[in-house]
Amino acid sequence: MPVVNRIADMSADMAAWRQHLHRIPELGLECHQTARFVAERLREFGVDELHEGIAKTGMVAIINGQGEGPTIGLRADMDGLPIGEETGLAYASTHDGKMHACGHDGHTAMLLGAAKYLAETRNFAGRVALIFQPAEEFGGGGEVMVQEGIMETFDVSQVYAIHNAPGKDFGSFSTRAGPIMAAADTFHIRITGKGGHAARPHDAVDPVVAACSIVQGLQTIISRNRNPMDSLVISTTQIHTGTTDNVIPETCYINGTVRTFKKDVQAMVIKRMEEIIAGQAASFGLEATLEFEFGYPPTVNHAAQVDFAAEVADEVAGEAGVKTDIDPVMGAEDFSYMLEARPGAYLMLGQGDTAGVHHPKYNFNDEIAPIGASFFARLVERAQPVAGT
Repeated sequence: MPVVNRIADMSADMAAWRQHLHRIPELGLECHQTARFVAERLREFGVDELHEGIAKTGMVAIINGQGEGPTIGLRADMDGLPIGEETGLAYASTHDGKMHACGHDGHTAMLLGAAKYLAETRNFAGRVALIFQPAEEFGGGGEVMVQEGIMETFDVSQVYAIHNAPGKDFGSFSTRAGPIMAAADTFHIRITGKGGHAARPHDAVDPVVAACSIVQGLQTIISRNRNPMDSLVISTTQIHTGTTDNVIPETCYINGTVRTFKKDVQAMVIKRMEEIIAGQAASFGLEATLEFEFGYPPTVNHAAQVDFAAEVADEVAGEAGVKTDIDPVMGAEDFSYMLEARPGAYLMLGQGDTAGVHHPKYNFNDEIAPIGASFFARLVERAQPVAGT
């Protein structure tokens, strides 16, 4: 049973919904137009409850099944990215400098398709909670929704999400138990020396050479302090200083990201960064401070839910197949907060050979929407079967 027939019949509708959303990308928690469109569709479908204004523009829709039972959560993210679109599509973004470059428009359309089917058929026990979340890319909308109590309010027992995967075989599913995506933290280093004339460096305390030494020193954390069996990325992405060629600046700012899977590795990185920065500051005779900003935690799948989701995905994917042993990636995802709050699983759905996510020429492949929606629908029906079926 590759795709649910009724959902296959909705293919054109899902494509239309997705392409409408693609025209109106919004950022962070400010997904007002998107949320209005989603809420209108959910009301048309006849959901039993619609709770809006969670995490500002997020919402949870409840569909009741047949008889008593638990509540299963299905999540889709809704926000776009601050990227100028270069696809040339007829339905390209109408919001300058913003686009759906990660496929959240497609994720939303897939969950809407599942919602319409589940509201029509109700071939499950208990309830399904459809979670439409803003601010995945930045702002941590998933964390905000959890903090605002969605898991407790709606008594969610387990939770699932899908992300499209450019470059992976069309219609294939892939996942893994345990960490599937990394924690993403940010560091800010501020150096204060003594400015002066570039022709008289001995009268100044140069923050530029100190910055170069600090950046090089940070890379030794990976090469000399990390267990080779542990994954770790430290990337310095910004250095800002100076205004002209003949002035030694007073200050310098360094910024970057740290990606880890384990808390002990994260703690080691912070300790060594503090030591390296303090040591280099002392050696150059200036001041340097570190601000370490914790971001999304690792996305950690629960083994039992991965096994179950893989069984359901195998029904839907057919010959495209399901892989449950993929390598984790160093990107981050705020579905991590929901998986910290409840057992569940996060899966990738291959969309074939397309531009990668976060690329100005990326576009979600509408042909995978019936596959994703069918997975969500069958997940609910299999997890919470009606008594006697």
